[in-house]
Amino acid sequence: MSQPIPKKAVVLLSGGLDSATALAIATDQGFTCYALSFDYGQRSVTELNAARRVAAQLHVADHRVIRLHLEDFGGSALTDHAIEVPDQLSEEIPVTYVPARNTVFLSLALGWAEVLDAEAIFIGVNAVDYSGYPDCRPEYIAAFQTMANLATKRGVEGQVIRIETPLIHLTKQDIILTGTQLGLNYADTVSCYQADADGCACGRCDSCRLRAQGFAAAGLEDPTRYA
Repeated sequence: MSQPIPKKAVVLLSGGLDSATALAIATDQGFTCYALSFDYGQRSVTELNAARRVAAQLHVADHRVIRLHLEDFGGSALTDHAIEVPDQLSEEIPVTYVPARNTVFLSLALGWAEVLDAEAIFIGVNAVDYSGYPDCRPEYIAAFQTMANLATKRGVEGQVIRIETPLIHLTKQDIILTGTQLGLNYADTVSCYQADADGCACGRCDSCRLRAQGFAAAGLEDPTRYA
């Protein structure tokens, strides 16, 4: 009897809480996971160390870190040190938005997924407790899915590579509870936009606040280390 072909997924892994939870969900669903992270000139590179820890914790089949130079364009507080990371929540798209970041990341994940003959790409975007980024919305994911179906050999041959967004309609509280139920150790993650070299969070930025509020709402101890 022939062995069943294992199903594969590429998982975008930043090292933060959401992407780690998406990886835990993909693993729980039986996917052989290939983690993809990016050193894109971001202000906090310690998140890449967190991504490596999470990848090891969840025993991914492979973990690639791709160097991009989005700091050459700037235009975001995460890639341009002349722009301050805000301490206050904004009702508009914040300066921490990185232009076209998820489009670039998903495109590279799509290429790797084709090479691996993977059937899914997991991304931890969220449209509930998030910062208002346009490339985290369901409409954006649906549009990218349409493009992926048209732009890939697999897609035009009817073997669609699905863009999976298991967190998109969850609150931060629900995301944390889901990951905890799956045994994910959130102490390995870093969410802060400007964590220091030791991975300690600022406790003031948008991402830190949303993370802290999520753990408080979940009734769980926040394992974040603060500077």
